[in-house]
Amino acid sequence: MNSSGDHTPDLHTPVLLNPVMEALHPADGEVFVDGTFGAGGYTQALLDAAACKVIAIDRDPNAIAAGAWLVGKYDDRLTLVQGRFSQVEQIVTEAGLARVDGIVLDVGVSSMQLDEAERGFSFMRDGPLDMRMEQQGTSAADIVNEFEERDLRHIISVLGEEKRAFAIAKAVVKRREQEPFTGTLDLANLIEATLGRPPRYKGPSIHPATRTFQALRIYVNAELKELAEALAAAERLLAPGGRLAIVTFHSLEDRIVKRFLHQRSGRVARPSRYAPQVEELVPSFDELARGGIVADEAEVASNPRARSARLRAGTRTEAAPHPFVLEDFGREVTLC
Repeated sequence: MNSSGDHTPDLHTPVLLNPVMEALHPADGEVFVDGTFGAGGYTQALLDAAACKVIAIDRDPNAIAAGAWLVGKYDDRLTLVQGRFSQVEQIVTEAGLARVDGIVLDVGVSSMQLDEAERGFSFMRDGPLDMRMEQQGTSAADIVNEFEERDLRHIISVLGEEKRAFAIAKAVVKRREQEPFTGTLDLANLIEATLGRPPRYKGPSIHPATRTFQALRIYVNAELKELAEALAAAERLLAPGGRLAIVTFHSLEDRIVKRFLHQRSGRVARPSRYAPQVEELVPSFDELARGGIVADEAEVASNPRARSARLRAGTRTEAAPHPFVLEDFGREVTLC
């Protein structure tokens, strides 16, 4: 509900909206999938730009409920589905379609989830140590209170890219012997006490708990595995000429998308002439804007979250999909 008291929610402007729309360039009669509906920013932009249809997916039941008003607004050109974007093939098939013309993914936690302390994604406000997008299954508290020290260390090191994972895991295990962790600030304060704050003269710095919270969230929601499976599904679903746009917010996500588009567009290092001969696959994507697109100064000034965002995009060729091998996406993915 907006500030005037009516039942039309405030509009949400997602990051890199203009570059995403340029990559997708929707046309009348086309069908798109918004695999990470969130507050509906990309979905609304697509529906406003052309007389197209959108199948919008989100794991979070709260996001689907909050976006229900849009279905009527767009004369049923919008279909909302609660589910994972790795299930996009099944969802599209159940909608009676074999192919789509475009897919957009805004990867990671949404602003709405970060703003809701009770969801436990952020340590800026105290809340339960949860982090489950689907609000079911293993929570961050379960991991912190029950996992072996070596497993905690591995998760924090790999998925959080935290250099001091050993010290954090050791401190967590020692503290939980006295009392289990239940709140976000409880864990964040322990990590800050363990690592300390960087000296101010070294310039701006992130909170010491940032990487650990990232690691827990990624593990709880199997985010990197979900992303890899969604990319492979998009390759199978997109019609020739179909467009794929993915916005990422940290290096692990971006590395997976970059690797995928490099492989699928033929931008991989050729093996040694002494290596066993393997069949060379025809590129299934033409990569757009190699190196990705980042937000300009104006967007970063108006939306600080855009500072870490990067858009990578590609256009589907007529070639057959490449074989999907999860291990090709890296050890971070298989850890999830």
